Amino acid sequence: MHFFTELRRRPSLKRLILVAGLSIAALVPRAAHAEALLVVEADTGKVLQAENATYPWYPASVTKMMTTYVTLKAVKDGRISLDTLLTVSPTAAAQSPSKMGFRPGIQVTVDNALKMMMVKSANDMAVVLAEGVGGSIDGFSVMMNETAQRLGMTQTSYVNPNGLPADGQITSARDLAILARAIIRDLPEYEYFVHIPSIRYGRRVTQNFNKLIGRFPGADGFKTGFICASGYNLVASATRNGKRLIAVVLGSSSGRMRAVRAAQLLERGFANNNLTWLRPALGTVDNLVPIDASPPNLRDEMCGGKRKRPASDEDEDTVASNSSGSGNGETGVTFFTAGLQPPVLKPSEMLAAAPSPSEPVIVYTGPTKTGPALIAALAVDSEKQTPRRGTKGHTAAKKPAATADAKTAAKDVKSDKRVSVTIDPNVPIRPAGAKHAGVKPEAAAAKPAEKPVVAAKPAKPRTAAKPRHLPKNSTTGDAKPAADQKTAAAPRT
Repeated sequence: MHFFTELRRRPSLKRLILVAGLSIAALVPRAAHAEALLVVEADTGKVLQAENATYPWYPASVTKMMTTYVTLKAVKDGRISLDTLLTVSPTAAAQSPSKMGFRPGIQVTVDNALKMMMVKSANDMAVVLAEGVGGSIDGFSVMMNETAQRLGMTQTSYVNPNGLPADGQITSARDLAILARAIIRDLPEYEYFVHIPSIRYGRRVTQNFNKLIGRFPGADGFKTGFICASGYNLVASATRNGKRLIAVVLGSSSGRMRAVRAAQLLERGFANNNLTWLRPALGTVDNLVPIDASPPNLRDEMCGGKRKRPASDEDEDTVASNSSGSGNGETGVTFFTAGLQPPVLKPSEMLAAAPSPSEPVIVYTGPTKTGPALIAALAVDSEKQTPRRGTKGHTAAKKPAATADAKTAAKDVKSDKRVSVTIDPNVPIRPAGAKHAGVKPEAAAAKPAEKPVVAAKPAKPRTAAKPRHLPKNSTTGDAKPAADQKTAAAPRT
């Protein structure tokens, strides 16, 4: 009380504090590119912080929040059920990664498709749901846009259900906060889908790309997204002491940094801030005034130059950011806006830790299963999956060299396996066995089972002992076909 009394008596002290605050903020390096930030109270919609919150933005995979909302509204209204079987179409199977990769004709339930879409960010499952609920991608997009208008998302338009690049697919941080509030308000019985820590399909376990889940205290939703044009997006929520906040981060420089930004926003919102009198009232999220502009295109920053372009949100951690050091964004602004109370644990340290242990949710193909049938389905799906790299000790000797196919050879080359091969001089050398990484010439020239009959003056035979001397364009096998095989074996992005 004495502090505030002094402020009223001495206006110069108030000016001094304001100047000091501005000086601290001025020392903080600005982000190298545009970013939209927003944090609101879930129940009231009160805005606690907003930066570029009404600037149009490419949503990327946070689009799947609307796909989830429209689908679960159809479930709640009784038009479909979570057990409804949907079929993977050729269109769904042809979607770019991230995806489950199911063949056309495979069936999944609405329940499993939602889990795969929200945790793995599976683009094919988004299309499966769209076609199952709306009849087609276009039909479902109409439903998405009608829902957006009804909810007051005036800056949003949808063209597809997964957020892959498309003209006209636009949103804003404001609209995404409105959508998150609608999911919490209208679908409380299905909210589980927005905070599943991980899923297991067969042998594969996929962690939720939202790094706050299982790491940030109280984290309980929602969705990540990335395309080159948008940068790294995240809508996140957390609850502490009965208070739930929603944070939106658009255009961050990496998957890690979007999580750090969201953690900072949430932490500030939960903190007891004694300097709120320095901030003007921002009203509610619905009343934020939209900006009439074109979305920023961050393609050059995200995917240009020497930066490795990720195939999808699934590959987010393969992208190294020059501005993603552990201290970025966690100095002056955080210190000042958090009421001169630095956090006990930096968000970067918190998010670097392993997530809290949890049992992966099992997902599978086919009708709904429980008990022994679910266990059997998991075993069948596991059996169908072939490990990308064979177990140690696995060699091509399990197949005759003359019948080993190019795909097997490419895998062995990639994993640098030692291969023991017996060569029959009467059988031409095939490209599949012509070049194996790590194969010694002595191994390739092992003795044949039977000694061949040698003519009096035989022509000098071409043996496998020196395969590297074969002509570059020889059809008997050389480095070039092996390289072609490796290229063909690489996954399409």
